[in-house]
Amino acid sequence: MRESEPMPATGAEKSQDSAENSALATRLRREITGDVLFDQFSRGRYATDASFYQIMPVGVVVPRTMDEALRALAIARDAGRVVTPRGGGTSQCGQTVNDGIVVDFSKHLNRLLSLDLDNRNCVVEPGIVLDDLNRKLKQHGLWFPVDVSTASRATIGGMAGNNSCGGRSLRYGTMRDNTRSMDAALADGAVLHFGEVSRNLARANTPDDASGLFQDMLALGEREATEIAERFPKVQRRVGGYNLDALVPRNAPNNMAHLLVGSEGTLAFTTRVELKLWPVIRNKVLGVCHFGSFYEAMDAAQHLVKLRPIAVELVDRTMIALGREIAMFEPIIGAAIRGDPDAVLIVEFAEQDQAENFERLKQLTELMADLGFGWNNPPRKWAAWSTSSSPRCRPASPISAPPASTS
Repeated sequence: MRESEPMPATGAEKSQDSAENSALATRLRREITGDVLFDQFSRGRYATDASFYQIMPVGVVVPRTMDEALRALAIARDAGRVVTPRGGGTSQCGQTVNDGIVVDFSKHLNRLLSLDLDNRNCVVEPGIVLDDLNRKLKQHGLWFPVDVSTASRATIGGMAGNNSCGGRSLRYGTMRDNTRSMDAALADGAVLHFGEVSRNLARANTPDDASGLFQDMLALGEREATEIAERFPKVQRRVGGYNLDALVPRNAPNNMAHLLVGSEGTLAFTTRVELKLWPVIRNKVLGVCHFGSFYEAMDAAQHLVKLRPIAVELVDRTMIALGREIAMFEPIIGAAIRGDPDAVLIVEFAEQDQAENFERLKQLTELMADLGFGWNNPPRKWAAWSTSSSPRCRPASPISAPPASTS
């Protein structure tokens, strides 16, 4: 056995662990009406997510109310067990698996709690699935635009945990940019409201738990402001690590919820989330730009974003081939893809004025030609094309797929 490997548990230790787990399960079942799952099959189901990691939890709790979720947290704390809150399990880096107690919010804690149409915000429980939320909002002409590809399974709590971006983050930003506030429980069970706070709080004499914590955090941000400015990456979609830059002094209130966003549930146990909402997209057009190599597509993206599209999405040869093999996607692939490109960039414009969208499409054509991509530059240079019958959408070199209108 290598020195770094742990010693295997003895029979006595396994017996003790089994007894402790049994006692923990008994207490949870006694004090919680939701599902308490400590059987091998259920634990196995929760041992995986969308990643290739696998960790067997001690047990799983599916609370019916938020009070029950907090009760489970308290019981696990008393037993010395770690707690992992979980939603749809769509994360690809193992964020939703652990060897402690998994608390599943997605089955019961998935309500839209309030909706403020005038101020365009809503409050939700963390287990609500993005598609379900947007179906409720659409009738009011609103939507939550952090539109991740797993929208039919991803929960708002999970999206806040990993600071999801979505395909249209060029226009709408990340989860952090669209989170107004969060209510969450700390490890000791204290439930706090994380929202905007004044910088004056850092020097105020306020003894309560929330103010004391926020004072410490703001003081940390002030002390490390120079280091944060120098070392934090200046990128639009930074989703790794804690958002310490949310704590530095600025000419606006600091939002303490932005420290929780992206923390993967390691700082607090989210109980509700207040979201910023946007008007539903009414008009849009798509440009499908073809490239002879993956590298050329990646390199061209830095130029295409200067046209201020709402989204730029890369689809490589593998995904195109898979799409052609699926009956429901084959007609779309056939209509939008010409020939056999190595990659395409789907460029979406969605201004309120449809004439402006067509103008941006024309600019996309011109830009692609300036970059040297056109149908007259084979074999490794490609362009975009249109399936529209409109003369204005039929230039000789790059343009896009047909204009689409949504309501």
